Amino acid sequence: MSVQTSAEPEKVQVKSRGGRNEWLLVAFTASTNIGDAVTRVALPLLAVQLTDSPGLIALVAVLCTLPWLLTALHIGVFVDRKDRRSLMLGAEVARMVAAGILLLAYLADMMSLPLIYAIAIALGVAEVVAVTSGASIIPSAVPKSRWQVVNTRITAIEYLSHGFVGAPIGGFLVAAGFAIALGTTGVIYVVGALLLVLLVGNFVATPTKERQPVNVELKDGLLFLWRHKLLRTMALLIAVMAGCWGAWIAILPAYAVGGPLGLDERQFGLLLTCLGAGGVIGTVLVGPMNRLLGRRWSMFVDIIGSFALVAVPALVPARPLSAVAIGAAAFVAGLGGTMWTVNSRVIYQTLVPNDMLGRFSAASRLVGWGMTPVAAAIAGVLATLIGYRVAFGFFAVICALLVIPFLRVVTAEAVAEVDKPEPEDAEHAAEPAAEPTAAR
Repeated sequence: MSVQTSAEPEKVQVKSRGGRNEWLLVAFTASTNIGDAVTRVALPLLAVQLTDSPGLIALVAVLCTLPWLLTALHIGVFVDRKDRRSLMLGAEVARMVAAGILLLAYLADMMSLPLIYAIAIALGVAEVVAVTSGASIIPSAVPKSRWQVVNTRITAIEYLSHGFVGAPIGGFLVAAGFAIALGTTGVIYVVGALLLVLLVGNFVATPTKERQPVNVELKDGLLFLWRHKLLRTMALLIAVMAGCWGAWIAILPAYAVGGPLGLDERQFGLLLTCLGAGGVIGTVLVGPMNRLLGRRWSMFVDIIGSFALVAVPALVPARPLSAVAIGAAAFVAGLGGTMWTVNSRVIYQTLVPNDMLGRFSAASRLVGWGMTPVAAAIAGVLATLIGYRVAFGFFAVICALLVIPFLRVVTAEAVAEVDKPEPEDAEHAAEPAAEPTAAR
């Protein structure tokens, strides 16, 4: 009874502050993703200055994503127990400190691969905390009627800031000097922290039952994912697609800059821009695509894009002009990534209880994104021992096999529940036509 009583005023409060929080979350996403983009360009290029080994350079990407495999479940429990905004703020502070340490080391001429690897791990842990908390905070920050709009805007900003704007900015800043790039990153993270402070509301999830020991709650999150056929299959599909993306990102710096593709830092940044450009265009198309074809076929575009991302560099010869074809494939991948991200977020925010979102998000990302460091490591080894084209081609073959489970499980009927109105929405829909203002 107490849970139901507290839930009603909470819904009213969410609606009243939704507009303010919506734009603060969008602005925060923009700032922090630009900062992340600059560091993701700078770290491997710093490693390129210290070694020409594809494996050692790929290890930067491995360590950036390894925390998803090692820490996601425990962080998910904290997200369901603690204030989600405070956790996001703590992650932003950790990013500031990491950027500051890296800047001081560069200025003191003390840069080394172990330091770069340590910073990559720190940034990876901060990302797990920030992404898990950020995905779980939306139901407490904005009303459900705005979830798809907010998720679309946030996804658009992620691609716009991280790929379309952030990647070329990172390339140009690194070309201007690593000190400038790292200093700018620190300032950007400060801006992100200030935006989080301005959020209004209570961002601690109200438990629907008594809290259990950590290990029990870890198990709850995994079991919820495993017992839901649609959510489980989506997590496994994204595991392979994220692995393809992780492999591409891990070996692309060595392949493109100073490697067989023969690009410089600015051109490398522009190549990454294609991924972001596709993501931005995808946010414009996701609504019309959903209405025209349904969520299912919108999400299928991601399988096509992920396949193209790794298949094209495996098939085209390595020369500067080939960057055009590789960029086109990255554009399609970004387009598909948006289609999947927006729809999958709406699906799990609808199907998963609010007090389970942190643990579920962590469990699904453990399965989905936990494959990324493994794939990055495999790609680095294959590129070092056999060659880049074999490394890219290996992941293209695996990605092509995803068509079968997708068609069997991610059906129109399976995702239909997402578009069912809430009880209060159904009540509004049943109101007389003489009261259109109240219905809206």
